[in-house]
Amino acid sequence: MTLRNKRVFLSGGAGFIGTKLVQRLVDYNEVIVFDTFQRNSLKDTGIIGHPNLTLIKGNVLNKEQVISAVEGADVILHLAAIAGISTVIKSPTNTMMVNFIGTGNVLEAAKGLESLERFVDFSTSEVYGSYAYKIGEGSCTTTGAVGAARWTYAISKLAAEHLAHGYHEEFGIPVVSVRPFNVYGPGQVGEGAVHSFIVNSLAGEDLVIQGDGDQVRSWCYIDDMVDGILLCLTNDRAVGHVFNIGNPRGTITVLSLAEKIVRISNSQSKITFVPKSYVDVELRIPDIEKSKEILGFKPRINLDTGIRRTLEWYAVKSKE
Repeated sequence: MTLRNKRVFLSGGAGFIGTKLVQRLVDYNEVIVFDTFQRNSLKDTGIIGHPNLTLIKGNVLNKEQVISAVEGADVILHLAAIAGISTVIKSPTNTMMVNFIGTGNVLEAAKGLESLERFVDFSTSEVYGSYAYKIGEGSCTTTGAVGAARWTYAISKLAAEHLAHGYHEEFGIPVVSVRPFNVYGPGQVGEGAVHSFIVNSLAGEDLVIQGDGDQVRSWCYIDDMVDGILLCLTNDRAVGHVFNIGNPRGTITVLSLAEKIVRISNSQSKITFVPKSYVDVELRIPDIEKSKEILGFKPRINLDTGIRRTLEWYAVKSKE
């Protein structure tokens, strides 16, 4: 899983997953991060100022900015997106624009690169709809009704996948799509149940659950996610495929997750419930057999270990 001496461009590279990729790549590659920096996980890493790292403030909706920034790239990791249910509900229009048109701009920039070896498009497990039990990449994708803002994100990502693979078929861009399943870990910014529950448990505040907490999720630790992405970069068999990246062994209800975090952190926090204010995904468990077979992907970090590592990081951070 070693990538060396490449020029790596990351749109949205200051986000949670992007930052972890930068940390893994920057010592042996030239890394360009292109981001609005509205969510900035990079600032907590200590690698700002690394001689191999270039930061460019920009927006994927600005095609000229993208074309300029991506020049000479060997690898493109396209992570830039509007995400998080609360954000999507507040701004469905911008969600569609950034996630679809922004992807189109990055693909157009990629089309002009003779050196390009890989284009990794970050999609989402939300393309599988409300009920996804051990669902594989060849399964039907589904979304809910038009007007239910929850599905704006899913459909924008699914449309972007189709666009990316169209560029692969028509123009030969070496595209790989990944569908992450509920990634968590140290340094997470933005929305996310594990992040929210841990921060509140350390502060002694209530852990607030939308609904009854019977929603089922499979949680994937960030290091496993990054391993899966690096396999997509270094395995030539990955090109032209879509991969689920997740950890079926990290499956748990949202209520059980909250209880586990309270227990492991020895917190006095209470778990409280509020009515759901949005359409939810009730069941989401990946089938990762394709990722195992083609990429050799195998998640290593179990949920208890991942939660402990994440708790330790946030406990230190809260004292700074």
